[in-house]
Amino acid sequence: MQKVTPVSKRKADHIRINLEEDVRSGLSTGLERYRFVHRALPELDLAEVDLRLTLFGRQLQAPLLISSMTGGTLEAQNINRILAAAAQETGIAMGLGSQRAAVEQPELAGTFQVRDIAPDILLFANLGAVQLNYGYGIDECRRAVEMIEADALILHFNALQEAVQPEGDTRFAGLLNKVEQVCRALPVPVIAKEVGWGFSEEDARRLAQAGVAAIDVAGAGGTSWSQVEMHRAKDESQARLAAAFIDWGIPTAEAIRNVRRAAPGLVVFASGGLRNGLDVAKCIALGASLGGLASPFLKAAARSPQAVLQTIQEIKREIQVCMFAAGAGDIAHLQNTRLVER
Repeated sequence: MQKVTPVSKRKADHIRINLEEDVRSGLSTGLERYRFVHRALPELDLAEVDLRLTLFGRQLQAPLLISSMTGGTLEAQNINRILAAAAQETGIAMGLGSQRAAVEQPELAGTFQVRDIAPDILLFANLGAVQLNYGYGIDECRRAVEMIEADALILHFNALQEAVQPEGDTRFAGLLNKVEQVCRALPVPVIAKEVGWGFSEEDARRLAQAGVAAIDVAGAGGTSWSQVEMHRAKDESQARLAAAFIDWGIPTAEAIRNVRRAAPGLVVFASGGLRNGLDVAKCIALGASLGGLASPFLKAAARSPQAVLQTIQEIKREIQVCMFAAGAGDIAHLQNTRLVER
């Protein structure tokens, strides 16, 4: 029987709250401000529109990422394996949830391991960046990568979430130098990821200079983790503190532009409130390489493996039709397609 720890209990709470409660940000993604120029004469055949791309040595069938969500519990293990099997079948990327629980309790590693059913996917390990200020170092980062045979490591930045958790880890001072050390020492690329409040231009520049290979902007407009923590709060004062930040963050569209200005050559992942293929396509036209979704896949996985496959196929088809109607025959053309700001 699996031992219940504070970390694994928190992960179980997060799954339950995301499935049962309204935890949306009070902000929009900003993507609604943009539209494609419709091409009545696209000079393309729909069947020939090519969604493939190569990233970190893996070929993807579409610019789509199942964003990091969960791990550390038996329920999470089932969800991860459903998602990974769907990613393998459809040729898209996947991130795992924070592996801190398994680093500290190796018996939980199996709740994250999916390579046996997804040998070919682009797969991301994941640790909280702030743990580098709480005793973690290169060894723990390497263990997270090796644990799941990952292609890259996500270091997630969640300062606000930690600040509104009673048990939060809030020592963020001096973190950048430690991130740089990990980037230099780790044998795989390091990705900096927010969890729903986006990156400023200054922070994107500093992270690029520190050596991260990509930034997942994870902007505001989707799940708000302060709202999640509001539902976890043990008293009304703590709940009010978390609730006050419902409108906090940098919208996803703005965060993409921040990274593009700060580090024009850096790989960008777009996540935070994306709900369909048109959102993904807009993000790519704004400068991203992948569009990541979490909540739609989590809710589909809670229904059935078939629901996850259907969700992925629908999003891929929406991207393809969008590219066709915008006159973009492949991802490189989509990245250079002009958007009109409303």
